[in-house]
Amino acid sequence: MNKSIVAGVLALALAGCASQQPDQPFTLTVAHINDTHSHFDPSDARLELGNRALFTRLGGHPRLLSFANGLKEQAAAADQPILFLHGGDAWQGTGYFKLNQGAMNADVLSRMQLDAMALGNHEFDLDNERLAAFIGSVEFPVLAANLDASRDPHLAEAGNLKPYVLYAFDGNKKRRVETLKDAGRRPVVAVMGVVLEDMADIAPNVGELRFEQEVQGAQRTVRHLREMGVKNIIAITHLGLERDQRLAKEVNGIDLIVGGHSHSLLGDFRNLGWEQNEPYAQVFTNQDGRGKTCVVQAGQYAQAMGRVDLTLTPDGRLLRCEGGNTLLSDNAFFRDIRRAEQHRLSGQDAERVAAYIEAQPNIALVEEDPALRAHIDENYKPALDRAYGRVIGHVPAALRHVRLPVNGEGSEVAPLVAASQLYWANTPAVQAVTGRRADIALVGAGGVRTSLEPGELKEGHVTLELLPFANAMSIVSLTGRQVAGLLLETINASLPEGAHTGKFPYVAGLRYQFDETGRDRGFLSRIEVRRDGQWQRLDPEASYQVVMTSYNASGNDGWNTLFATQQVLTDRLDLAFVNGKLAAFPVARLSKTDGGRVQVHYINQPLDCKAQGVRCNTDAQAFVDYVRSQRPVLTALPESGITLNRL
Repeated sequence: MNKSIVAGVLALALAGCASQQPDQPFTLTVAHINDTHSHFDPSDARLELGNRALFTRLGGHPRLLSFANGLKEQAAAADQPILFLHGGDAWQGTGYFKLNQGAMNADVLSRMQLDAMALGNHEFDLDNERLAAFIGSVEFPVLAANLDASRDPHLAEAGNLKPYVLYAFDGNKKRRVETLKDAGRRPVVAVMGVVLEDMADIAPNVGELRFEQEVQGAQRTVRHLREMGVKNIIAITHLGLERDQRLAKEVNGIDLIVGGHSHSLLGDFRNLGWEQNEPYAQVFTNQDGRGKTCVVQAGQYAQAMGRVDLTLTPDGRLLRCEGGNTLLSDNAFFRDIRRAEQHRLSGQDAERVAAYIEAQPNIALVEEDPALRAHIDENYKPALDRAYGRVIGHVPAALRHVRLPVNGEGSEVAPLVAASQLYWANTPAVQAVTGRRADIALVGAGGVRTSLEPGELKEGHVTLELLPFANAMSIVSLTGRQVAGLLLETINASLPEGAHTGKFPYVAGLRYQFDETGRDRGFLSRIEVRRDGQWQRLDPEASYQVVMTSYNASGNDGWNTLFATQQVLTDRLDLAFVNGKLAAFPVARLSKTDGGRVQVHYINQPLDCKAQGVRCNTDAQAFVDYVRSQRPVLTALPESGITLNRL
């Protein structure tokens, strides 16, 4: 039995009998994951084990399933209640999603035997018809209490999309119930979902959905559950750590928040050469000064699983909340990231690594579930291997992507993406269509989805993993003042602890220095643009041609300045391939629906990325062309263009 499973057996065994008595404290174990982003296969990872850099692979859904099954076996042995929850954003992230869209996610996640999942923003990356198909085909409820789907033609009748579900427990046995009467004297736990109130600004396809404010929607749902007589309440959310903490402080009556969205691997991982993050299972006092709420989250990309043990009073107040995140590791370790057989540890070296891991509380060697591994390999992996296509270059050393620079170290990948877009926009073929020369490229950190590992770089690594959203490139005129305003807006919004940092701006043809002067705010002390081979101060009154994705150009993900500048008139061009030829689609203006979704109004023929013969992924094409013609040996740029000075 795995060491992480053994650790809780005795305590759970002692608590198991008491949990069945309504006049005794109720104990519950919650296993949880979030932001798995279609990482069905393991992810390459670098660890420092005993001051030694080693390379292995972490997670993947077969390994998650194996670990979850171990926790369930432990709970069954102790006759202990357990729930397995997902904090949202199962979609996007790898070529598996690009090829299979929501169908593979529904298949694999159903095999995981989850008890509930929150709706993440990336579940809206396709359209609501396909989201409805996903929700209807999974074998667990999808939750969103602050979502009104009544006007949406596809989701209004989605019976498996619920505000909350109720589970009644008889020791380890659980069943779904509709009311407390159905549960008899058995303890009942409500699991409710909370989704982003500003979903329409972040997700591209929300249809006719309406999103209620997070705090108000959560409190309304808790009040309803309390009136029903439910005492034990868990919220699975996709809000990000900072908003989860706000929810814990401002909403009365939630015992546990299982979160997602900010990809927060809570806990101290310095023993593995990773960062010390905020503590796992922090407890916050509610607004009423009496209740307490525990907050957890489990990182990203199916690399880790969280496990938290709760003890609740008979009237539903939190007494105890303890646990941690566990990275799920392969048992093969290598001295070099190229992972050739000659680099593999063996003999005493391998034994020492295994012993070191055995002594750590936050990592475990876990075998993959063989049935799920075989299912993926037989039904999905062959098509994925075929789809990756031709080699376009080689990556000699790992290139790291982080959203927000930390201690002066930012993404090595996003500046390359920005450079590729500026290069591509100024190639003769593109200029022949646009009639413009681009000065600046801007890239939102969240649009770049992966780091780049050493080895061959194929087209599919770009189109299916690095830049999977199939965004059209846009070129638009902005004044220097508008460019500076956009940078200030997005940088300041990315600074707070736990903030959604996908909006943070990376650049090409531009460089800036931002100095933080107070908590989570600051100013641009330098901003320069490169023209005619020279760096010049950005002129507030001058007009610049700026290239970016159409998603960001429409002001999504908090790039509000872009929306504000295009409400009345714009000269923006969106670029896509039509029947193999590049075409420009002039934009007249932008507007928003009553639900807050951005609408793009085209002058002539609208750009329909779903139309036959139309291919919109010019963002990925720009990177493919750039690597193939300019940087076939892909290394980090000597400068990122960004200086971020934090207090």
